[in-house]
Amino acid sequence: MSYENLPKDIENLIIDDMANNTRPNVAFDDKNAIRRDTSHDHSTPLRPAFIRDAEKILHCPFYNRYADKTQVFSFYKNDDITRRALHVQLVSRIARTLGRALNLNLALIEAIALGHDIGHTAFGHKGETYLDELYFANTGRHFSHNIHSVRVLDKIFPLNISLQTLNGIASHDGEMELVEYTPKAIDGFDDFDKRIEDCYIDKSNIKRLIPDTLEGCVVRISDIIAYLGKDRQDAERANISESESFYGGVIGKLNSEIINNLSVNIVTHSYGKPYIKMDETHFDALKKAKIDNYEQIYTTPAVASVLENTVRPMMQDIYKKLLDDLINGNGDSPIFKHHIEFVDKPYYHREKPYTDTEPNQIVVDYIASMTDDYFIDLYSHLFPNSNHSIEYKGYFDK
Repeated sequence: MSYENLPKDIENLIIDDMANNTRPNVAFDDKNAIRRDTSHDHSTPLRPAFIRDAEKILHCPFYNRYADKTQVFSFYKNDDITRRALHVQLVSRIARTLGRALNLNLALIEAIALGHDIGHTAFGHKGETYLDELYFANTGRHFSHNIHSVRVLDKIFPLNISLQTLNGIASHDGEMELVEYTPKAIDGFDDFDKRIEDCYIDKSNIKRLIPDTLEGCVVRISDIIAYLGKDRQDAERANISESESFYGGVIGKLNSEIINNLSVNIVTHSYGKPYIKMDETHFDALKKAKIDNYEQIYTTPAVASVLENTVRPMMQDIYKKLLDDLINGNGDSPIFKHHIEFVDKPYYHREKPYTDTEPNQIVVDYIASMTDDYFIDLYSHLFPNSNHSIEYKGYFDK
C-alpha cells in the first residue's frame, strides 16, 4: 500500500495561510446565490443560502429513497454492499475534505453532493437505461439521472433551490473525467433552463454541461473518487473479483489509497487556482482504473446481464400499465394514490398544477422515484400472475 502526502511547500503554505488568515478567496459567496423566486429567499446568518439548499434537499420527500436504491449491485441481501445513500455521503465527505483544504464554500459543496443523485432510478445505471428507452420511445425525449435530479428539486418539488446548486447537480456526471475542471459561467435561469431542455432532446448535450463554480467542479471529480475504489470493495464482497486483480498505478488499488492519493494530488495542483486539476500521471491512472472497473465489474454478467431478463420487461409492463391508468383516469391506480397524491401538495408554490404535466413525464417521475424493493412490490401488485420473478442473493448463499 502506498499513501502520498502533500508536498511540504504546499502543506506549509496552507498552514501559514490558515494561521495568517490569508487563504485564497476563491469560494462562491452565499450573497451571490440566485433563486427563481426571490420573495421566498429567507437566508439568515443562522441559515445562509446554501445551508438552506442542503436542508431543503435533506428534507425533500425523495431523499429517503436513496437508502434502497442500487449503486452497482442489485438483488443482494447484504448490508455491507453499498447502496446509493452511502455513495452520496461519500461524495459529500470527499468533496468537503477537498473544499476545506482549498477554502471553498462547504455548504454549497454539501448541497450539490446531497442532491446529485436524487433523481436516479432503482437498479443503478441499467435502470436508468431502461427508463430512457421507454421515455424516448413514447415521446422522443430522453431520461438522464442528473437532469432528472434537477427536475425532482425544481419541478416535482419546487423547492426554490439556488441556480448554483442546481447547475452543480446537473453538471456532476462522474462518467466524464477531465484532467482539469474550470468553471463556466451561466447566465441566469433562462440560460440554465435552455441547457436542461437541450439534454432532454439530445443526451450528448450532457457532455457540454460544466459547473459554474469551483464547488461544483469539486463534487464532479469527487463522484468518481467516491465510487472508483468503493465499487471494488463491493465487488470483492459480492465474490465477483479480488482487490489484487485491479489496476492500481500511482493512485493505488484500494479504496483508501485511491481517495487519499487523488485528493492529495488535486489539492497540490489546485490550491489558490481558478480550477480543479490533477497531474497527467494521476489522471492517466484514474482513466485506466475506470476502464479496469468496467471490465471486471460493470460489464460482467453478475452486474450487467442479471437485469436484462427481469427488470427490463418488468419496467416495460409497469410503464404501459401506469400510462394507461393515468390517461384513463383510474383513480385507484398507484400512480394516483402513491405518486400524484404524494407529491401534489398545496404548500408547494407551483407555476401550474402537477396534474397538468404531460402523462409520460408523470409516469417517468413515478418510476424514477421508486426504490428497488418498491418497484418489485409494485410489479407483484400490478401483475400477480406474471412469470417474472426476482431472486436475491442472501447472506448465506454461495
